[in-house]
Amino acid sequence: MPLQKPWRDLDRETVASAPDRPGVYELGDADGTVLSIDHGVLQDELKTALAYGDGERVRWTEAHTLDQAEELASEHRERL
Repeated sequence: MPLQKPWRDLDRETVASAPDRPGVYELGDADGTVLSIDHGVLQDELKTALAYGDGERVRWTEAHTLDQAEELASEHRERL
């Protein structure tokens, strides 16, 4: 089951608006197909994804800690 958040274009504006907090994120293609699921400090992770062209769209959800984000990402991968 994908994250229940709207897709956003993976661009500089979106990366700048991402929280500087831990979370889980999905990277997708232009059609909204999930390419990958990962976790980390969202703004840092999305900067890297944008720089490497890892996807065209992104959506995320915040977590309280990196450990919680890792656990949520693992559970999310299993459901998807």
